[in-house]
Amino acid sequence: MTTLQQILGTELPLIQAPMAGAQGSAMAIAVCNEGALGSLPGAMLSPDAMRSELAAIRAGTDKPYNVNFFCHTPPVPSDEREATWRGALAPYYTEFGIDPATIPAGPGRNPFSAEVADLLAEFKPPVVSFHFGLPSEALLAQVCGWGAKVLASATTVEEALWLEAKGVDAVIAQGLEAGGHRGHFLSHDLTKQLGTFALLPQLVRALKVPVIAAGGIADADGVAAAMALGAAGVQIGTAYLLTPEATTSALHRATLKSEAARHTALTNLFTGRPARGIVNRVMRELGPIGPAPEFPLATSGIAPLRAKAEAQGRGDFSPLWSGQNATGCREVSSAEVTRALAQGFR
Repeated sequence: MTTLQQILGTELPLIQAPMAGAQGSAMAIAVCNEGALGSLPGAMLSPDAMRSELAAIRAGTDKPYNVNFFCHTPPVPSDEREATWRGALAPYYTEFGIDPATIPAGPGRNPFSAEVADLLAEFKPPVVSFHFGLPSEALLAQVCGWGAKVLASATTVEEALWLEAKGVDAVIAQGLEAGGHRGHFLSHDLTKQLGTFALLPQLVRALKVPVIAAGGIADADGVAAAMALGAAGVQIGTAYLLTPEATTSALHRATLKSEAARHTALTNLFTGRPARGIVNRVMRELGPIGPAPEFPLATSGIAPLRAKAEAQGRGDFSPLWSGQNATGCREVSSAEVTRALAQGFR
């Protein structure tokens, strides 16, 4: 069977998880130069920013790298749902002296598109990964046309089989422990979501393509455990959040280093879609799953509250993304984190 390293062109079957808002090209370059697959999150980048970041990667490494995108279907805005959301946030607007009439509505993240595919074609990244399913057949064919390998996240056996049928080169088994957005796309029923070490062997048994374990893996022992359960490789994000290459905010870094990091939950309050983050004030007071508009429309309503609180040194309304296991977070370079994780493959 073809190994993950052969598919990706890397020395190690290790992928640094793309973390939109918490990293850019610097982390990807550092990880690539250690023999693993560094990733650039593209979901929140403007075309100019993406071009700049891709140019930086091309200048900083000659190793394979990954660029990641979201594949959600843009929702139809609902005035009723937006009004309900603003109503839930109204006491906070009053507390911070914010006039809700001045807050624009609108998306915070755009899905993979023809324009983005055309931009990518200028750089021909060796690996492209997707979250929330896959883009259209035409866009996927364009990506494969320059020889890119395609990875995508699955949170259930059904999603993994769907991805395999669409021709992906490997499937990322995203366990419930993983930080950031859930990659589910066939069902929004959170009771169908499994932990990494429950999901992984089921996907290994069901699929012919390699399976990459993601979620809750924070050190070399976790890597070794995933490989023992049949993973072809691992994808790790949270362990990189305290590195100097991460763009994690000072507030976020402080929280990751505190006892608060032991309590995470899935929440839709920040974007409209379930994502795992450290529990903070708004998650406690509204409940982690609230009346937020569909992804990504919730972002605009909470953004001014986040800005006001952060200006006061508080993360009460900030998405403090983290997996359930932040014990691997260390204030060392991304290269050192990668080398430490690589010991799990020995």
